[in-house]
Amino acid sequence: MSEYINELKKLISEELKSLGYRIMPRGQNSFRVIKNGTVVMIVEDKGEYIEMSYGGKRYSYDKWYTKPNHLADVILRLYRQQSQ
Repeated sequence: MSEYINELKKLISEELKSLGYRIMPRGQNSFRVIKNGTVVMIVEDKGEYIEMSYGGKRYSYDKWYTKPNHLADVILRLYRQQSQ
């Protein structure tokens, strides 16, 4: 698994678990976020950028500018707002 994906998973896994989500690996360079058996997000390492699929849309983040902790903040903020 890519170093970026591993670090991102470490940063978000505990809080997502407390909100009722699970992280499941999907191949070598991606993972899925699952709630109640439904895939709600897919995060993939595409080499120079990270692609996040959520809500029927795809978002791309350049790895040079978006470090794992920055993307973790985006993901956690999204799920914190949903749980309120």
